[in-house]
Amino acid sequence: MVNSYPDPSTAVFAALGDPTRQHLVRLLATGESTVSALAAQLPISLPGTLKHLGVLERAGIIDRTKSGRTVTVSLRPQSLADAEAWLRRNRTFWTQQLGNLADSFTTEEQG
Repeated sequence: MVNSYPDPSTAVFAALGDPTRQHLVRLLATGESTVSALAAQLPISLPGTLKHLGVLERAGIIDRTKSGRTVTVSLRPQSLADAEAWLRRNRTFWTQQLGNLADSFTTEEQG
């Protein structure tokens, strides 16, 4: 199944909705790693690890480079920064909305 998201941050959030992929991102936050080294740190098979890495790559969260038979994976921090910016924008919106709601309750109680 191929998902196409209009906003890149949507693909990032969808990819990070899985605990295994979250764990992979945490591992890669310390620096690049080989696929086999990542797989050794997970309670799943190598093919399972590759599937999760594929989801992260399609979401733009990681890059893969191949040198001979070794595949190295690295985090693309900009994709996470874009998602963080989206969260900031929406936090501001919802903070304002909840403030307006609280103000309306206060006005009703006083009225």
